[in-house]
Amino acid sequence: MQPFRIGFGIDFHQLKVGRDLWIGGIKIEHPKGAIGHSDADVLLHAICDAMLGAACLGDIGFHFPDTDNTFKNIDSKILLAKSNELITQAGYQIGNIDSTICLEVPKIKPHALKMQKVIAEILNVSENVISIKATTSERMGFVGREEGIVAYATVLLMAIK
Repeated sequence: MQPFRIGFGIDFHQLKVGRDLWIGGIKIEHPKGAIGHSDADVLLHAICDAMLGAACLGDIGFHFPDTDNTFKNIDSKILLAKSNELITQAGYQIGNIDSTICLEVPKIKPHALKMQKVIAEILNVSENVISIKATTSERMGFVGREEGIVAYATVLLMAIK
């Protein structure tokens, strides 16, 4: 077993007026929300993919397929907890998470600490091992036109001793 594993995750969702906007396990008041089979929490999905990828366990679509109604409208915090169980069963634990959310509005900074707290509680880690950053796409592309949202995550896993 390797002592360290690194994983990368990315997720995209379209935005639509009238949907709830869930990012990082919290609901953010905004006229547009993400469209998806689950609650479409782009950040938690990217983190799940990074965790699963680091442990060579496939991806979020393999474990929680959008063809399975069990996961219809599911809270992505449940998917994050299940992903954590999978990496633990594989003999790993979270070392740290570095993530970036890309969207024009709303601003993420006022919500980042609450997101860190929620994610830390689910993963049973300290808040100071979770980095949440945000950027815009400078009004370019589908993110710049406020048609969608993207999240990136890199995760370091450490072998459980």
